[in-house]
Amino acid sequence: MLKVKDTLRATVHVTFDGRVIKAYHGPNARERFDNETKVLKFLEEKKCNFVPRLLEANAEKLQIITTSCGQRVQQIDDARVKELFAELEKFGVRHDDADPRNITYRFSDGRFCLIDFEFATILPESKSQ
Repeated sequence: MLKVKDTLRATVHVTFDGRVIKAYHGPNARERFDNETKVLKFLEEKKCNFVPRLLEANAEKLQIITTSCGQRVQQIDDARVKELFAELEKFGVRHDDADPRNITYRFSDGRFCLIDFEFATILPESKSQ
């Protein structure tokens, strides 16, 4: 297992079989865990194919396991960043941390993907659809 992130808010490991394990800690860990879990389930229902799939959510450990969406991008232009986050809004979610660090590249299909939905918002008009 490879540790890819270790911050005040979360620790993220990638397993050798490609799963991503994210443990929440620090301020508002429970709320961030609950929100990311809810948003990932919502996006799966909407068949959004450029975000991780939630495989497991452990509320006791405040930990999720997801599929991998590739490697973080090193360079991407501002116009493409805006385009990717705008595409997410078509699925009814505003990311609320629209930064290049939350963009990955999936080599298997050449697709840019979005990760890290702790602060994302399901848009009100999407909840009723």
